[in-house]
Amino acid sequence: MATFNRISFDPAILGGRACIRGMRIPVSVIVKQIAHGATREQVLADYADLEPQDIQQALKYAAWLTGEEVRTAWPRRVGAVHPA
Repeated sequence: MATFNRISFDPAILGGRACIRGMRIPVSVIVKQIAHGATREQVLADYADLEPQDIQQALKYAAWLTGEEVRTAWPRRVGAVHPA
């Protein structure tokens, strides 16, 4: 399992969502900004306390999450699209 020392989960902060180093900056917000075309420099400008390593680890965390095996209880139908 990967280690993410810049990602924290605290029930008292945003209900335990994955955040950057205990701050109220959700990993999902950082990843969405990058996915929608923001540069790392733009993201850093938006969040003064953010460091380049935070963005890198947020992206690595997102990649790790999407690499996890997905199991579904959906019945397979011919011609249907299902997660792999």
